[in-house]
Amino acid sequence: MARHNETGRLGEQLARNWAEENGYEIRAQNWRYGHWEIDLVATKEGRLHFFEVKTRRSSIFGHPERLVDRNKMRYFISAGSAYIMLNRGHKWVRYDILSISLDESDKPSFFLIEDVYF
Repeated sequence: MARHNETGRLGEQLARNWAEENGYEIRAQNWRYGHWEIDLVATKEGRLHFFEVKTRRSSIFGHPERLVDRNKMRYFISAGSAYIMLNRGHKWVRYDILSISLDESDKPSFFLIEDVYF
């Protein structure tokens, strides 16, 4: 398996752990609809949260959150809309980006960007 795939899988597991430790109730991980995917779906305090998780081992090419461009956001929002159609009953929805930077020993640092929408 390519290293970037391993990094992505590690990041998604770290994101799930982070979310649970911060009071989110996990609804789904790697939720798919067609070719769209949401890394993490969770609820907290009556809100439905969709998380796009980006992980990097180095900041040489920028911070992980910089990987979320307009196209990625369009797919992310489309996937969220599909989830809402199939799972009705949520009044409040947030699209969040959870950026995870790993050091040499894979110790993570987390940066949450809440309620992103472009």
